[in-house]
Amino acid sequence: MAVPIAVLDCDLLLYGRGHRTLDRFKLEDVTDEYLVSTYGFPRQFICYLVDLLGASLSRPTQRSRAISPETQVLAALGFYTSGSFQTRMGDAIGISQASMSRCVANVTEALVERAPQFIHFPEDEAAVQSLKDDFYALAGMPGVLGVVDCTHVAIKAPNAEDLSYVNRKGLHSLNCLMVCDARGALLSAETHWPGSMPDCTVLQQAALTSQFENELHKDGWLLGDSSFFLRTWLMTPLHIPETPAEYRYNMAHSATHNVIERTFRTIRLRFRCLDGSKGTLQYSPEKSSHIILACCVLHNISLQHGLDVWSTPAAGHAEPPEEEYEQMESMDSEACRIRQELLLTHFS
Repeated sequence: MAVPIAVLDCDLLLYGRGHRTLDRFKLEDVTDEYLVSTYGFPRQFICYLVDLLGASLSRPTQRSRAISPETQVLAALGFYTSGSFQTRMGDAIGISQASMSRCVANVTEALVERAPQFIHFPEDEAAVQSLKDDFYALAGMPGVLGVVDCTHVAIKAPNAEDLSYVNRKGLHSLNCLMVCDARGALLSAETHWPGSMPDCTVLQQAALTSQFENELHKDGWLLGDSSFFLRTWLMTPLHIPETPAEYRYNMAHSATHNVIERTFRTIRLRFRCLDGSKGTLQYSPEKSSHIILACCVLHNISLQHGLDVWSTPAAGHAEPPEEEYEQMESMDSEACRIRQELLLTHFS
């Protein structure tokens, strides 16, 4: 006698009909406190993401129980903010590892597609001037359009064991180049560089350099630390300050540049999948890069929604300096002239 074969849904098979899966989970049934503690964000923010990404997440499917956009957003947020592996998070919220993986992949790609919408430099003159005014208010450094630095995010060893991803600490990582404004909002994020590349090499090859040298505003500059070369559009600290004006310049530079370090701490505190304290990102370099960029997009959206901007200095997983570097000496005479003029005009 023939035995009929039933095709079972993996989540139904694992948890049974009585299990409360995310497809049955209703945002209105729980408090904001629960949503923040479990998924990292309040109801209004989650609803905004569902509306923003819904069209991308509602793809045609042959499955009778397609995962809803709301479910996909909640599952992905749970992974980004918990620092837990997908299996553990999937078990906690009632979907299988395969479903969890699809949710994270779908939401990540939808956020990456929208990165240019949320991560960019201002274009109109009023917004650019506001950017400079905000930075000047911090420590009296004029003309600043953004602060730039690199940070490493640990990833698993690539299948090909590509040594280009091994950083100076002997760990596999991506070296991420980012620029932020005075509030900590990201203006640029390049998350794909191999961990073995020094910061100065990353900047040399980055789209950011091409953007500033060929397109962007000529009446301002970024601030970078001593791991970068001085450029006409990138002011770095003086290696050995000697005069009172040079000391004042370095102090204002350091106080202003510190914004990017605080931003890195905030992003790692909110998105535990990036902080390295609970393991590395278990993905290929390309997919890991997309996850980092997706978290950067969420960081900017959270600032737009008035969520907490800074973490407390003692909170979260403190990151030591990524690498030791030698002071970069610039051979750009025009850049040296601009920095000297800045010293004489504003710090003498």
